[in-house]
Amino acid sequence: MKEIIAIACDHAGYELKEIIKKHLEDRGFGVHDFGTNSSESVDYPDYAHPLGKAIDSGEYKRGIVICGSGNGVQMTVNKYGHVRCALCWTEEIASLGRQHNDCNVIALPARFIPQDVALNIVDTFLDTAFEGGRHQRRVDKIAIK
Repeated sequence: MKEIIAIACDHAGYELKEIIKKHLEDRGFGVHDFGTNSSESVDYPDYAHPLGKAIDSGEYKRGIVICGSGNGVQMTVNKYGHVRCALCWTEEIASLGRQHNDCNVIALPARFIPQDVALNIVDTFLDTAFEGGRHQRRVDKIAIK
């Protein structure tokens, strides 16, 4: 069974979300879209919270959230204890987020990165493994118990 990637955005991230969804499907992933479904103005927490909750519960293993700066959606999903969301604007940050922090969600700043960079970041997130070792000890200290 193919892995399903959860995805959510606000109005600023809608166009990029649609491009990423197609890219994920072309790569053989399933997609669960938490919305929004247009570029009409919305409040990002209304879409980020359901994704954060779904990752936190283990319903989905990985997710992508998108808004204008990436900050709002990242702050929202990181409220959930089992979510480790990295705000990514370069491939290197996505790679380090996976290797060192075992991030299971990435946040993309739709207004600040071009489409090709966003797709490369998504690919890096999906293709990079967590290194474990000393990083596991640190990751284990992130969630508040």
